[in-house]
Parts: sequence; C-alpha cells; structure tokens
Amino acid sequence: MNRRDSIKLAAATGASALAAQALGQQPPPPASKPLRILILGGTGFTGPHQVRYALARGHKLTLFNRGRRPKEWPGEVEELTGDRDKGDLKALEGREGREWDVCIDNPTSVPFWVRDAGKVLAGKVKHYVFISTVSVYADTSKPGMDESTPLHKYEGADAMAETNESLRADMGLYGPLKAESEREAEKQFPRITTIIRPTLIVGPGDETDRFTYWPARIQKGGEVLAPPAEDPVQIIDARDLAEWTIRMTEQRAFGAFNACGPDYELGMGAMLHGIRAVTTAGAKFTFVTADFLKEQKVAPWAHLPVWLPAQGDTAGFARTSIVKALAAGLTFRPLATTTSDTLTWFNAQPEERRTKLRAGISPEREAALLKAWHAKT
Repeated sequence: MNRRDSIKLAAATGASALAAQALGQQPPPPASKPLRILILGGTGFTGPHQVRYALARGHKLTLFNRGRRPKEWPGEVEELTGDRDKGDLKALEGREGREWDVCIDNPTSVPFWVRDAGKVLAGKVKHYVFISTVSVYADTSKPGMDESTPLHKYEGADAMAETNESLRADMGLYGPLKAESEREAEKQFPRITTIIRPTLIVGPGDETDRFTYWPARIQKGGEVLAPPAEDPVQIIDARDLAEWTIRMTEQRAFGAFNACGPDYELGMGAMLHGIRAVTTAGAKFTFVTADFLKEQKVAPWAHLPVWLPAQGDTAGFARTSIVKALAAGLTFRPLATTTSDTLTWFNAQPEERRTKLRAGISPEREAALLKAWHAKT
C-alpha cells in the first residue's frame, strides 16, 4: 500500500466512524476536557439531543426553563426553573461565584431575552452560543449567502419592547428580531459569542410537521402534488445540529456559522424520491410549476412545506453557503435515516395527532389542485 492509498483509507475510516456515530451505532468518544454547560431551554426539539450528546461526551449539564416538559435523562442533570418571558431569572443568579464554561441559548426569538440573560450571566460564562436562523439575512434573492451577508434591520420603534406575543401576531418580525437578538448577544457577551444560523430543522420529534408532512403523505401512496422538482431545498436533522453545537463549544469556536444541509445541492424532486425510497409505498409524484401554485394561491413553505421558489426574492434561500460550517466539523446523517426515524416517531403518535398534520395541505385540497393541473395540461 502506497502513501496515497494510506491517506484514502484513513479518510474513509474517519468518514465511516462519523457515519456510524450519526446512525447511533456507537457512542461518541469522550471530550478531551469536560465542560460545565448551561442550556437555556433544553426540553424542546433540539435541546434534548444536545443534552444526551453532551452527557455522552462527559460534560456536566445545567438546564434552565419553565419546567413544563420534564424529561428523563441518561445521566445527572441539574434543572433550574424560571420564566424568561416574565423576567424571572432568579434561579440563574444562584450563589455567588457560580460559573459555567458555556451557555447555549436555544429558544430566544426576542432581544430582551438576550439582554436579561446578559445581565444575569455577566462574568459567569466564558462562551455564549446563540441559536439563530438563516432568516436573519435581508436579501435571499442571490445564491451563495455566507455569514458576511447583510442582516435584517428592525424597523419598529423599540425592539426591546417586542414580546413573543407580538411576534406571534406578526411573524414577519421573525427574521428582524432574530437579527436584533444576534446584535444584542454580541453586545452582552463581546468576543465570546458563537452565532449558529440553521435552516429548517427536521427529524423525529418535530411538532411543526414542516418536514414530517412529506414522509407522512408519501407513505399513504397515490398521486402526490409536488412543487418544481429542480428547486433546491436545505434542511438539517435536529440531531446533527445539536451534536455539532456541542462540538463547537468544545472547540470554543467563536463567530457566525450557517448550519444548513446536506453538503451538496438537494433538489425538491431528489428529496421526495429519497423519502419514497424509505416508505416504499409506491407514491406517484406530479410536479407542477411555481406559476400554477401561485395562481391557485398555494403558499410556499406553509401549504407545501420545505419548498420556496428558486426565483425572485427566495432564489438564494436554499442555496446558503455552509463552507465555514463544514470546515468547523458540521456533519450530516443520510436523508434515509432522517426519514426513517421521523416516520417511526410519527407513526407511534396517537391517531388524532397523526390525522391532524400541522403543516401542508388537506387531502381534499390536494385532490382539487391535481384535478385543476390535469385539466390545464
């Protein structure tokens, strides 16, 4: 075996080890240095994966949340209770001298949450990780957005006066308020902040059904209405995001990073065919045009989840650059694994939950749209 073959074998072995770890075939190796990690949230969608992975790596965990969704953990976890929406962070004040190596802020969408956390945690954390979103970018019309692309600017009177209630009343504020939250993070935790900007987070446990709609629909079989096959999509499994976030804390990697997947351009058609290969239900796809969907008042992302038109203002949204994140060690599970695990989770839910998807179109609406498309073509 020559040197070139040795290098190829080493690379293949390393890739196989990462793949096996991602598939849950082996536990992750322990971290070189145990960290004291404070997770704000921790019991939602991504947080539990962070907790389990961090415990497996040998870290010490403290969670701060409202205590409304208790979990059983495979190790010792300190749990503190409070409500950031009401300004109740007393449990974080604790005894004098209490410190953590890193704080991961998962649920924040409004700037005053970051401001209040900064006041309480000043001098108590050495690294602050803020989970943001690619929706912070002001212009998504051009492919190749990287971490230097300009962000939204909040146009209201006072960003600190915005609450989760006012955000829910106007979801158009989501990107601008996340961007303002990023700026507040840099202000409260200067030079020790990591900003992670994921795309659509998917996988088992996703209560939004924005990705789950497709596996659930495709496993039923029959004719499936689908948006243009060539339009690109970007998603990331919650477990890949969670585990990479923990590894970023171990690296003390500061700065902003886009967290989108996979590490190649994935078209809508390829994603749907990949899902069908797992379900083996024999679904037949009817790909229609973006113009037809617009005429029929079918909203991208909402009515047909994951998809945004690869033209106009959203032409670049699903072509966000992840060069920097890949260099920092971001890895991905296969689409087949995400699909299979999502279906296993979803099929185990109560029937009432499975029959009332929280995203996508109804069977009746889909049938009407397919009829209209065939009549036109």
